[in-house]
Amino acid sequence: MRAIYGAPTLADAEQALERFADRWDTKYPASRPSWLADWDRLRVFLDSPPAIRRAVYPTHAIESLNYALRKVLKGRSAFPNDESIMKVLYMGLQHVAKKWTQPIPEWKAALHQFVRLFGERVPV
Repeated sequence: MRAIYGAPTLADAEQALERFADRWDTKYPASRPSWLADWDRLRVFLDSPPAIRRAVYPTHAIESLNYALRKVLKGRSAFPNDESIMKVLYMGLQHVAKKWTQPIPEWKAALHQFVRLFGERVPV
């Protein structure tokens, strides 16, 4: 899958998807239909310049957030209602947000690409 997301062009991504499907279709037959169902949305991402892709695809940040929320809920086995879960998650998010000090990777390059592609729609 890394070859698909990391492909320099949309055509290369489509070829990488075909290679991926050829290799894994027998073991995971639902993988290709899953990719193709969302391909129109993925095309927008894959057709973007590499600088924008690196800024928009923050996998590590998402995985880190998911880990932090699971960690907050792990020690609690039962909640009296849904509101209590939301409160615990909110407090966990407040705690985790204090640690988010890293800038978006390669944001300046991505911002230049956004300005070039979208012109005046991007406030600078």
